[in-house]
Amino acid sequence: MFNFTASAPVRGRFAPSPTGPLHAGSLLAALGSWLYARHAGGQWQVRIEDLDPPREVPGAAQAQLATLAAFGLHPDGEVSFQSRRGALYQAALERLLAAGVAFECHCSRSALAATGGIHRRCVVGHRRPDPAIRLRVEDGCTIAFEDALHGPITQRVDRDVGDFVLRRSDGLWAYQLAVVVDDAEQGITQVVRGADLLDSTPRQILLQRALGLPTPAYAHLPLVLDADGRKLSKSEGAQALADADPLPTLDRLWRMLGQAPLALAGMRGPGEFLLAARQAFRPERVPRRLPAQAPAAHNANAIQPA
Repeated sequence: MFNFTASAPVRGRFAPSPTGPLHAGSLLAALGSWLYARHAGGQWQVRIEDLDPPREVPGAAQAQLATLAAFGLHPDGEVSFQSRRGALYQAALERLLAAGVAFECHCSRSALAATGGIHRRCVVGHRRPDPAIRLRVEDGCTIAFEDALHGPITQRVDRDVGDFVLRRSDGLWAYQLAVVVDDAEQGITQVVRGADLLDSTPRQILLQRALGLPTPAYAHLPLVLDADGRKLSKSEGAQALADADPLPTLDRLWRMLGQAPLALAGMRGPGEFLLAARQAFRPERVPRRLPAQAPAAHNANAIQPA
Protein backbone atom coordinates (compact mmCIF):
# COMPACT_ATOMS: atom_id res chain seq x y z
CA MET A 1 0.00 0.00 0.00
CA PHE A 2 1.11 3.55 -0.67
CA ASN A 3 1.67 5.90 2.23
CA PHE A 4 1.42 9.64 1.78
CA THR A 5 1.49 12.55 4.19
CA ALA A 6 -1.61 14.73 4.36
CA SER A 7 0.38 17.69 3.01
CA ALA A 8 1.48 15.89 -0.16
CA PRO A 9 -1.16 15.88 -2.96
CA VAL A 10 -1.20 12.54 -4.73
CA ARG A 11 -0.18 12.69 -8.35
CA GLY A 12 0.31 9.69 -10.63
CA ARG A 13 1.19 9.40 -14.30
CA PHE A 14 1.24 7.22 -17.39
CA ALA A 15 4.23 7.64 -19.68
CA PRO A 16 4.17 5.64 -22.93
CA SER A 17 6.82 5.69 -25.65
CA PRO A 18 5.43 6.47 -29.13
CA THR A 19 6.76 3.34 -30.79
CA GLY A 20 3.35 2.03 -31.86
CA PRO A 21 -0.30 1.84 -30.82
CA LEU A 22 -1.29 0.96 -27.27
CA HIS A 23 -1.93 -2.74 -26.67
CA ALA A 24 -3.46 -4.61 -23.74
CA GLY A 25 -0.26 -4.55 -21.70
CA SER A 26 0.25 -0.81 -22.02
CA LEU A 27 -3.41 -0.07 -21.32
CA LEU A 28 -3.21 -2.23 -18.18
CA ALA A 29 -0.45 0.09 -16.95
CA ALA A 30 -2.52 3.14 -17.88
CA LEU A 31 -5.63 1.84 -16.13
CA GLY A 32 -3.66 0.68 -13.08
CA SER A 33 -1.90 4.02 -12.66
CA TRP A 34 -5.23 5.88 -13.11
CA LEU A 35 -6.94 3.70 -10.51
CA TYR A 36 -4.20 4.10 -7.90
CA ALA A 37 -4.20 7.88 -8.32
CA ARG A 38 -7.97 8.29 -8.36
CA HIS A 39 -8.44 5.87 -5.44
CA ALA A 40 -6.24 8.19 -3.37
CA GLY A 41 -8.19 11.25 -4.52
CA GLY A 42 -5.25 12.40 -6.60
CA GLN A 43 -4.44 13.67 -10.07
CA TRP A 44 -3.30 11.65 -13.06
CA GLN A 45 -1.02 12.96 -15.80
CA VAL A 46 0.15 11.69 -19.18
CA ARG A 47 3.68 12.19 -20.47
CA ILE A 48 4.86 11.06 -23.90
CA GLU A 49 8.41 9.70 -23.62
CA ASP A 50 9.59 10.58 -27.11
CA LEU A 51 13.34 10.59 -26.49
CA ASP A 52 14.40 8.11 -29.15
CA PRO A 53 13.43 9.38 -32.63
CA PRO A 54 14.87 6.35 -34.51
CA ARG A 55 12.40 4.08 -32.69
CA GLU A 56 9.36 6.34 -32.94
CA VAL A 57 6.48 5.58 -35.30
CA PRO A 58 5.00 8.64 -37.04
CA GLY A 59 1.58 9.42 -35.59
CA ALA A 60 1.93 6.94 -32.73
CA ALA A 61 1.75 9.55 -29.95
CA GLN A 62 -1.52 11.00 -31.22
CA ALA A 63 -2.92 7.50 -31.76
CA GLN A 64 -2.03 6.59 -28.17
CA LEU A 65 -3.72 9.72 -26.84
CA ALA A 66 -6.81 8.96 -28.94
CA THR A 67 -6.96 5.46 -27.47
CA LEU A 68 -6.70 6.77 -23.91
CA ALA A 69 -9.55 9.17 -24.64
CA ALA A 70 -11.65 6.39 -26.20
CA PHE A 71 -11.23 4.38 -23.00
CA GLY A 72 -12.19 7.34 -20.82
CA LEU A 73 -8.70 7.89 -19.42
CA HIS A 74 -8.41 11.67 -19.51
CA PRO A 75 -5.36 13.30 -17.87
CA ASP A 76 -5.43 16.28 -15.55
CA GLY A 77 -3.79 19.15 -17.39
CA GLU A 78 -1.89 19.19 -20.64
CA VAL A 79 -0.01 16.20 -22.00
CA SER A 80 3.76 16.73 -21.78
CA PHE A 81 6.40 15.60 -24.29
CA GLN A 82 9.93 14.76 -23.24
CA SER A 83 11.29 15.98 -26.58
CA ARG A 84 10.40 19.53 -25.48
CA ARG A 85 12.09 19.31 -22.09
CA GLY A 86 15.77 19.08 -23.03
CA ALA A 87 16.72 22.25 -21.13
CA LEU A 88 15.61 20.62 -17.85
CA TYR A 89 17.73 17.53 -18.54
CA GLN A 90 20.74 19.65 -19.50
CA ALA A 91 20.50 21.63 -16.25
CA ALA A 92 20.37 18.42 -14.21
CA LEU A 93 23.32 16.97 -16.14
CA GLU A 94 25.41 20.08 -15.52
CA ARG A 95 24.70 19.82 -11.80
CA LEU A 96 25.89 16.21 -11.77
CA LEU A 97 29.03 17.07 -13.75
CA ALA A 98 29.82 19.99 -11.47
CA ALA A 99 29.45 17.74 -8.43
CA GLY A 100 31.85 15.20 -9.93
CA VAL A 101 29.33 12.36 -9.90
CA ALA A 102 28.94 12.34 -13.69
CA PHE A 103 31.76 12.00 -16.22
CA GLU A 104 32.57 11.75 -19.91
CA CYS A 105 32.97 8.20 -21.14
CA HIS A 106 34.76 7.36 -24.40
CA CYS A 107 34.22 3.59 -24.17
CA SER A 108 32.43 1.83 -27.01
CA ARG A 109 30.10 -1.11 -26.54
CA SER A 110 32.72 -3.41 -27.98
CA ALA A 111 35.24 -2.13 -25.44
CA LEU A 112 32.89 -3.20 -22.64
CA ALA A 113 32.08 -6.59 -24.14
CA ALA A 114 34.34 -8.41 -21.68
CA THR A 115 32.31 -7.07 -18.74
CA GLY A 116 28.92 -7.74 -20.31
CA GLY A 117 28.46 -4.03 -20.97
CA ILE A 118 28.80 -3.11 -17.28
CA HIS A 119 31.04 -0.05 -16.95
CA ARG A 120 33.29 0.19 -13.88
CA ARG A 121 36.23 2.11 -15.32
CA CYS A 122 37.07 3.62 -18.69
CA VAL A 123 39.26 1.67 -21.11
CA VAL A 124 42.69 3.33 -21.27
CA GLY A 125 43.51 5.09 -24.52
CA HIS A 126 39.99 5.20 -25.95
CA ARG A 127 39.01 8.67 -27.20
CA ARG A 128 36.05 9.62 -29.33
CA PRO A 129 34.63 12.97 -30.47
CA ASP A 130 31.17 12.14 -29.10
CA PRO A 131 31.59 10.71 -25.58
CA ALA A 132 28.62 9.56 -23.56
CA ILE A 133 27.99 10.96 -20.07
CA ARG A 134 27.65 8.42 -17.27
CA LEU A 135 26.76 8.52 -13.59
CA ARG A 136 29.61 7.36 -11.37
CA VAL A 137 28.37 4.47 -9.20
CA GLU A 138 30.49 3.90 -6.12
CA ASP A 139 31.84 0.43 -5.31
CA GLY A 140 29.41 -1.46 -3.10
CA CYS A 141 26.50 0.83 -3.96
CA THR A 142 23.29 -0.87 -2.82
CA ILE A 143 19.82 0.62 -3.22
CA ALA A 144 16.85 -0.71 -1.27
CA PHE A 145 13.22 0.34 -1.56
CA GLU A 146 9.72 -0.93 -0.83
CA ASP A 147 7.51 -1.72 -3.78
CA ALA A 148 3.77 -1.67 -3.07
CA LEU A 149 3.31 -5.01 -4.86
CA HIS A 150 6.67 -6.75 -4.68
CA GLY A 151 7.70 -5.75 -1.17
CA PRO A 152 11.32 -5.03 -0.16
CA ILE A 153 13.68 -4.85 -3.15
CA THR A 154 17.46 -4.47 -3.16
CA GLN A 155 19.94 -4.09 -6.00
CA ARG A 156 23.74 -3.90 -6.07
CA VAL A 157 23.90 -1.14 -8.64
CA ASP A 158 27.69 -1.22 -9.05
CA ARG A 159 27.78 -4.94 -9.74
CA ASP A 160 24.54 -5.43 -11.67
CA VAL A 161 24.37 -2.18 -13.65
CA GLY A 162 27.62 -0.24 -13.26
CA ASP A 163 28.15 3.39 -14.24
CA PHE A 164 25.05 4.04 -16.32
CA VAL A 165 24.45 6.42 -19.21
CA LEU A 166 22.77 9.81 -18.70
CA ARG A 167 23.33 11.19 -22.21
CA ARG A 168 24.15 8.89 -25.09
CA SER A 169 27.08 9.33 -27.46
CA ASP A 170 24.60 10.29 -30.20
CA GLY A 171 23.43 13.20 -28.04
CA LEU A 172 20.08 11.68 -27.07
CA TRP A 173 18.98 11.78 -23.44
CA ALA A 174 18.91 8.51 -21.55
CA TYR A 175 15.59 7.37 -20.10
CA GLN A 176 16.89 7.17 -16.52
CA LEU A 177 17.82 10.85 -16.30
CA ALA A 178 14.76 12.14 -18.13
CA VAL A 179 12.25 10.18 -16.08
CA VAL A 180 13.81 11.28 -12.78
CA VAL A 181 13.86 14.95 -13.78
CA ASP A 182 10.31 14.82 -15.14
CA ASP A 183 8.78 13.03 -12.16
CA ALA A 184 10.27 15.59 -9.78
CA GLU A 185 9.45 18.64 -11.90
CA GLN A 186 5.86 17.46 -12.41
CA GLY A 187 5.34 16.65 -8.74
CA ILE A 188 4.74 12.92 -9.26
CA THR A 189 4.25 11.21 -5.89
CA GLN A 190 3.43 7.68 -7.07
CA VAL A 191 4.84 5.74 -10.00
CA VAL A 192 2.64 2.84 -11.09
CA ARG A 193 4.02 1.01 -14.13
CA GLY A 194 4.85 -2.42 -15.50
CA ALA A 195 7.13 -4.84 -13.69
CA ASP A 196 9.56 -4.78 -16.64
CA LEU A 197 10.78 -1.46 -15.19
CA LEU A 198 11.30 -2.81 -11.67
CA ASP A 199 15.07 -3.15 -12.11
CA SER A 200 15.33 0.45 -13.39
CA THR A 201 13.98 1.83 -10.11
CA PRO A 202 17.23 1.57 -8.08
CA ARG A 203 19.06 3.60 -10.74
CA GLN A 204 16.34 6.23 -10.59
CA ILE A 205 16.47 6.38 -6.80
CA LEU A 206 20.25 6.77 -6.96
CA LEU A 207 19.83 9.67 -9.39
CA GLN A 208 17.14 11.25 -7.21
CA ARG A 209 19.54 11.22 -4.28
CA ALA A 210 22.39 12.63 -6.36
CA LEU A 211 20.16 15.51 -7.50
CA GLY A 212 18.50 16.04 -4.11
CA LEU A 213 15.06 15.16 -5.49
CA PRO A 214 12.19 13.41 -3.69
CA THR A 215 11.59 9.69 -4.22
CA PRO A 216 8.00 8.78 -5.15
CA ALA A 217 6.23 5.62 -4.02
CA TYR A 218 6.45 2.74 -6.48
CA ALA A 219 4.13 -0.07 -7.56
CA HIS A 220 5.09 -2.34 -10.45
CA LEU A 221 2.09 -4.00 -12.03
CA PRO A 222 2.05 -7.54 -13.44
CA LEU A 223 2.94 -7.89 -17.10
CA VAL A 224 0.51 -9.15 -19.70
CA LEU A 225 2.22 -12.18 -21.24
CA ASP A 226 1.54 -13.95 -24.50
CA ALA A 227 0.97 -17.69 -24.87
CA ASP A 228 4.73 -18.27 -24.83
CA GLY A 229 5.16 -16.38 -21.56
CA ARG A 230 6.68 -13.31 -23.22
CA LYS A 231 5.70 -9.75 -22.42
CA LEU A 232 3.33 -8.25 -24.97
CA SER A 233 5.19 -5.60 -26.91
CA LYS A 234 4.68 -3.46 -29.96
CA SER A 235 7.91 -4.81 -31.43
CA GLU A 236 6.51 -8.34 -31.24
CA GLY A 237 3.37 -7.36 -33.10
CA ALA A 238 0.94 -7.12 -30.19
CA GLN A 239 -2.50 -6.22 -31.50
CA ALA A 240 -3.74 -2.66 -31.13
CA LEU A 241 -6.84 -2.08 -29.02
CA ALA A 242 -10.34 -1.76 -30.43
CA ASP A 243 -11.09 1.86 -29.55
CA ALA A 244 -14.67 1.60 -30.81
CA ASP A 245 -15.67 -1.02 -28.21
CA PRO A 246 -13.82 -0.22 -24.97
CA LEU A 247 -16.03 -1.83 -22.32
CA PRO A 248 -15.04 -5.50 -22.90
CA THR A 249 -11.34 -4.60 -22.79
CA LEU A 250 -11.75 -2.45 -19.68
CA ASP A 251 -13.62 -5.29 -17.99
CA ARG A 252 -10.90 -7.81 -18.89
CA LEU A 253 -8.11 -5.54 -17.63
CA TRP A 254 -10.06 -4.77 -14.46
CA ARG A 255 -10.26 -8.49 -13.71
CA MET A 256 -6.57 -8.94 -14.53
CA LEU A 257 -5.89 -6.39 -11.80
CA GLY A 258 -7.53 -8.83 -9.39
CA GLN A 259 -10.69 -6.81 -8.87
CA ALA A 260 -14.20 -8.11 -8.17
CA PRO A 261 -16.42 -8.15 -11.28
CA LEU A 262 -18.50 -5.07 -12.00
CA ALA A 263 -22.04 -5.16 -13.31
CA LEU A 264 -21.70 -4.15 -16.96
CA ALA A 265 -25.42 -4.34 -17.78
CA GLY A 266 -26.74 -0.90 -18.51
CA MET A 267 -23.37 0.82 -18.64
CA ARG A 268 -23.38 3.29 -21.51
CA GLY A 269 -19.67 3.85 -21.94
CA PRO A 270 -16.21 3.87 -20.39
CA GLY A 271 -17.00 6.89 -18.22
CA GLU A 272 -19.60 4.95 -16.26
CA PHE A 273 -17.31 1.94 -16.00
CA LEU A 274 -14.43 4.02 -14.64
CA LEU A 275 -16.69 5.77 -12.13
CA ALA A 276 -17.76 2.38 -10.77
CA ALA A 277 -14.18 1.10 -10.92
CA ARG A 278 -12.84 4.08 -9.01
CA GLN A 279 -15.30 3.43 -6.19
CA ALA A 280 -14.74 -0.35 -6.14
CA PHE A 281 -10.95 -0.47 -6.57
CA ARG A 282 -9.07 -2.39 -3.89
CA PRO A 283 -5.27 -2.02 -4.24
CA GLU A 284 -4.65 -5.01 -1.96
CA ARG A 285 -6.25 -7.29 -4.58
CA VAL A 286 -3.77 -6.44 -7.36
CA PRO A 287 -1.60 -9.53 -8.07
CA ARG A 288 2.16 -9.53 -8.46
CA ARG A 289 2.00 -11.72 -11.54
CA LEU A 290 -0.45 -12.90 -14.16
CA PRO A 291 -0.60 -16.57 -15.17
CA ALA A 292 1.20 -17.69 -18.30
CA GLN A 293 2.63 -20.92 -19.70
CA ALA A 294 6.21 -19.86 -19.17
CA PRO A 295 6.71 -16.50 -17.42
CA ALA A 296 9.66 -14.65 -18.86
CA ALA A 297 12.55 -13.89 -16.53
CA HIS A 298 13.54 -10.22 -16.45
CA ASN A 299 17.12 -9.67 -15.39
CA ALA A 300 16.55 -12.12 -12.55
CA ASN A 301 20.14 -11.99 -11.33
CA ALA A 302 20.12 -8.23 -10.96
CA ILE A 303 17.21 -7.76 -8.58
CA GLN A 304 16.01 -9.90 -5.71
CA PRO A 305 13.65 -9.67 -2.76
CA ALA A 306 15.51 -8.31 0.26
